[in-house]
Amino acid sequence: MKRQVVFLMTDTTRKDMVGCYGNEKMKTPNLDRLAAEGIRYENAYTCQPVCGPARSAIFTGTFPHTNGMVTNSIAMGDNVKTIGQRLSDHGIACGYIGKYHLDGGDYFGNGRCPEGWNPDYWYDMKTYLNELSDADKVRSRDPKEAYKEGFSEEFTYAHRCSNRAIRYLEEFQDQDFFLTVSYDEPHGPSLCPAPFNHMYDGFQFEHNPSFQDDLSKKPFMQRLWAGKNLYASEEKINQASDGLALFLGCNSFADYEIGRVLDKIRQIAPDALVIFTSDHGDMLGAHRLFSKNAAAYKEVANIPLIIKGGAVGCVEEAPASHIDLAPTIMEYFGLPVPKLMEGKSMLAQIQDPSVKINDEVYTEFTRYEVDHDGFGGLQVMRAVTSDRYKLVIHLCDTDEFYDMQVDPHEIQNLIDDERYAEVRNELHDKLIAHMNDTRDLYRGYQWRMRSWRPDFIPNWENEGYTRQRENEEYEPRQLDYDTGLPMEAAVRKKN
Repeated sequence: MKRQVVFLMTDTTRKDMVGCYGNEKMKTPNLDRLAAEGIRYENAYTCQPVCGPARSAIFTGTFPHTNGMVTNSIAMGDNVKTIGQRLSDHGIACGYIGKYHLDGGDYFGNGRCPEGWNPDYWYDMKTYLNELSDADKVRSRDPKEAYKEGFSEEFTYAHRCSNRAIRYLEEFQDQDFFLTVSYDEPHGPSLCPAPFNHMYDGFQFEHNPSFQDDLSKKPFMQRLWAGKNLYASEEKINQASDGLALFLGCNSFADYEIGRVLDKIRQIAPDALVIFTSDHGDMLGAHRLFSKNAAAYKEVANIPLIIKGGAVGCVEEAPASHIDLAPTIMEYFGLPVPKLMEGKSMLAQIQDPSVKINDEVYTEFTRYEVDHDGFGGLQVMRAVTSDRYKLVIHLCDTDEFYDMQVDPHEIQNLIDDERYAEVRNELHDKLIAHMNDTRDLYRGYQWRMRSWRPDFIPNWENEGYTRQRENEEYEPRQLDYDTGLPMEAAVRKKN
């Protein structure tokens, strides 16, 4: 039996922008059909709600704080291997078509195919721009082009990505392969042709109490982020606009382009494992905020995740994470999961949704982008989410704790509510253990030393362990500092 995986991803698709997640106003028939053929994850979380760091976790199986891409426009460490490199080294054909955002370049990338991927199909956004005249480069970044007569889907990045993906599927249909198709859409400028460009004219979200969250008990950063919206009415925040309409139209256009690829998969690779997700969402006015930043609110962190290739027509409620996708793909191809990967394979759950993989999942934030002075600058955040509770620690700001069963809109910050002290502190301990276990380079006593956790006494030695990197597939075993010999245990008490 051939082993074939197609990984489909969009940029900035909120979970409630996919119709099968409950919003009937969202026109995404192709993703809805995919969900009916597989598993729809309700509580899947990105590892960091920023484009590059989110992708770094997906394609390496390590958190941004481990692989080095803690913000946009910073490359991963040169000793970090992607899933493409690992699979291709085992003879599996790997194609990457679409937005990459992992090479440390600007928004568009550097146009060079990284190791492990087929250069004949490599197509990052710089490659796309290189196909265009200077005049068309400018057009490709102007939302107004979508409304001009004669604007065609053939001009868009999404359409050209789908064309390449279809060719790839045709060429490699008779062998094992891993294909990524990574659309930039619906991320701005959200270019899309008719009828998508006017499909959501006049659209507004339904009333939601989060539009009037006063943020008075939230991090100071969020009040700065809200800016002039801090005192605005819901009518002002949740209003119809050309920008929102085009964004949602482009989201439906991305679904259309995904549908072209899915049709080809059904035709020539019907048994392929198909995964769809998005890197992160967008606040779109929830909590008076727009875009994304150092927050773990569901609007930016709780992303869509649909997997076809196992159970059919199922909804999975247990927490899931992008960090588990790379180990899942490794196991699917019959390969051992590398020691350094920080997630777990979901394959058993894909076959049987009653299997629980995670009790909690983890989200982080360090910075939005190194090139930008704004967006709050340095905002170091770590969060842990269970099936009911969410704890968010902002190292230099007010922390957050939510009971999502009682407060699904995450408005009531219960961080100082002693009725929740036991479960809050339990999640806090798990978050600290996660930071230690994953060698978080930002870990230290400050994460324990919170105003609501007065029982902690800081210690210069912190946890007292040495934790060395284990990447034995591509590097020799690291040496013990005290002996100069290969370390016997990666985690050990300091001498």
